[in-house]
Amino acid sequence: MANSIIEQAPLYGFLPVGQEIIYVVSNATAVATETKVKFGVEVHISSNVINVATTTDVIGTFKTTPNNAGVGIFDLRNIIENYVKSDNMAYDGSEYKGTTTSSDDRHPIHIIDKFSQNRNVVRNMQLQFFVEYLGATDVAGNQDDNVVRRAVGTSVNSDPYVIFNGYLNYTDVLTIQNSNFGYDLTDFKIGSSSRKFLTNAPNTLYANGSDYGTLSFIVENSITYTLLNNITFDYYDSSGSLLSTETVTTDVANGAYTLWGASSIKQILHVGCYPGNRQNTSATFRGYITAGSVAYYDVYLDGVAQYTEKKRIYVNCPNQKGYESIRLTWLNQWGVWDYYTFTQKSIRSTSTQGSTYNQLEGTWNEGKYRIDSYKGGKKAFRVNATERITMNTDFVTEADSVVFEELINSPEVYMLKGYQTDITDSALNQYVIPVRLTTSSFTKKTIANDKLMQYTFEVEKSKTLRTQSI
Repeated sequence: MANSIIEQAPLYGFLPVGQEIIYVVSNATAVATETKVKFGVEVHISSNVINVATTTDVIGTFKTTPNNAGVGIFDLRNIIENYVKSDNMAYDGSEYKGTTTSSDDRHPIHIIDKFSQNRNVVRNMQLQFFVEYLGATDVAGNQDDNVVRRAVGTSVNSDPYVIFNGYLNYTDVLTIQNSNFGYDLTDFKIGSSSRKFLTNAPNTLYANGSDYGTLSFIVENSITYTLLNNITFDYYDSSGSLLSTETVTTDVANGAYTLWGASSIKQILHVGCYPGNRQNTSATFRGYITAGSVAYYDVYLDGVAQYTEKKRIYVNCPNQKGYESIRLTWLNQWGVWDYYTFTQKSIRSTSTQGSTYNQLEGTWNEGKYRIDSYKGGKKAFRVNATERITMNTDFVTEADSVVFEELINSPEVYMLKGYQTDITDSALNQYVIPVRLTTSSFTKKTIANDKLMQYTFEVEKSKTLRTQSI
């Protein structure tokens, strides 16, 4: 029996899982001559290099019957999207304020000093397709006309793929070649000064002097990794004059690695680049923040050449009106994190919903009945209090609307606290606070329609405020 043929497959090897991942397989001889024919696929997913000859990394086997054209069609999106997820914690070997991340010393990804490899965002994938039918010869050469079994010699392997926790919008432009289609991520793969970090945010960003955050980027084997030497920070004052330049080397000591490898943990890197992250590790930058001398700085990857675009981060001036700044972070389209600091008026409100009981007056389990005025009547047994925060942006541009659309559509949203002095042996549980965005609609504003543009969002803290129970 001849091998099966993969008639259609994803066009590109780096796949966001939030898209149609279609494979079409054929075996004309089997369909024409055999009974009870089914096409099957073994799905191999691992963080390591995949060997389809073994079952070590098989996550499942799936089958379908031939359609009217005699081919089997698989859409694997609903299967493989369960094997990637967001990175909430830094990978072992990164650092927070000089303390190395490990299984015991765990650090939120947002507050890392320098680099972190990914834990969950990326996985390697390869598929093995096969045909089975009634009476097929098995591996041992046996045949039974009453048993449907896999036919020897019909298997075919797909190309290796890299899957990651991103999704495609219906407006993202696809490429099609010989019926294979996909989304070209070349613009997000480091290699030139036009390449992008994994965000749709504009190149001009704003943050308070204590705000934490990361940018993430794709590294592929098409890049000679040893040429990617640094992430560079160029600091400027309010007149646009360069104060100084600092570089952080992409090596093991800084949470990255020295050589590119096929392991999925190396294919997307996170870098701590907001003011809080720089204060963790740079005495120079801490001095600038204390003196108020840095107005903005540029962040980019470089080596023998510039390998990404420059992101410019403006350091917000202290709020003279006394408004509390609220910083949110959320999972963006590409499976990593975007950030925004709301610097204008915010309102905090607390609502309660408790359970009650009726208490007897006096004492009934003592030698004498006592009239105690604090006893009796309806009492609160437990109080469940929930805090809500309404926050407002400053005046924004139309480019910011893109990230706000992703915010309202994101499944993961958190409040993020800023740079602070930690107590000894701190568990660092105060930095990341889970919230739920309760704003359910978003009206996109434009300069033509709205002139000055501001947005209002409301979040609800996911955890109820703790109280005593009676």
